[in-house]
Amino acid sequence: MSRLSHSRISILALALAAFAFTSAHAADAPRKRPIPCTAPEYRQFDFWIGDWSVTTRDGKFAGTNLITKPLGECVLQEHWAGSQGGKGESYNVYDAARGVWHQTWVDDSGNTLLLDGKFENGKMVLSGTQTASGKPVINRITWTPVKPGEVEQLWESSTDDGKTWTEQFLGIYRPRKQ
Repeated sequence: MSRLSHSRISILALALAAFAFTSAHAADAPRKRPIPCTAPEYRQFDFWIGDWSVTTRDGKFAGTNLITKPLGECVLQEHWAGSQGGKGESYNVYDAARGVWHQTWVDDSGNTLLLDGKFENGKMVLSGTQTASGKPVINRITWTPVKPGEVEQLWESSTDDGKTWTEQFLGIYRPRKQ
């Protein structure tokens, strides 16, 4: 075998070894997973993110509400502290499989709310049915960005299957002064 042929065989053997080594270690390398929650629907509730001071319709201080995104771009978390001492939290997520937003609310009184809905006509509207005193009650909460830096939250309930609604709370959200 000539010296040139021997060199070609050596180069070919090294190339095959390098390919085999690279292929074997490529299987061990972490795969990049797609970035979750990037569809535009996941941004629909972003207008609520902030550190808010909340007042009632007549301007009375109702509490503070900190809305954060603790899990990347997928979840909004609410941290409510009422002026009378009550506290509550919610998790809000876009459920792509159902095409709806979902909120799970819990508070320090043992109350829970499970709400679903959509962002339509510039408003986020979530609703859910609970049983109170043995009767079904529909809760509907609407968040409306009024202007930059201001959000209105209207909580209504119905005991007649949505024929009439009673206002439970109207909160005006403005950035909290530090």
